[in-house]
Formats: sequence, C-alpha cells, structure tokens
Amino acid sequence: MVQTHEYNVVMTCEGCSGAVEKVLNKHKDKIENFNINLKDQRVKVKTNLSPDEVLDIIKKTGKEIQYVASTQE
Repeated sequence: MVQTHEYNVVMTCEGCSGAVEKVLNKHKDKIENFNINLKDQRVKVKTNLSPDEVLDIIKKTGKEIQYVASTQE
C-alpha cells in the first residue's frame, strides 16, 4: 500500500537537503518519489515502506529527524 510519510528534518543549507536527497535516491527501487522543502525543513516520501523504515534511511544523514504523519494514497 502506497503512503506518503512526512518528517521534520533539521536542514540548515542545501548541503543538508542534498544529503537527504542522496540517501533517498539510494532506495529508488522502494520509493516512488519524495519532496524536500528546505525552507520548512519538511521531507515527504511516497513509498510502500513503513514510516520507521524511511526514518531509518534518513537518519543515516546524521540529521535530527521527527516523524510527523502518514497519508494513504
């Protein structure tokens, strides 16, 4: 089941958002798409993965991250 998971991720510059983009791109086979909003420090990920699985992927950047919510497609 495809869902969109939303997270608050502490990103202060384009290098930070680039790091998030890089780790998410490594899982293109499992992630349909994602949106990184540097200004609002929000990341939305459309995927079949669970919220915790996506959280673990983004945590690899070392950024502070907090799960917000999921919506079903």
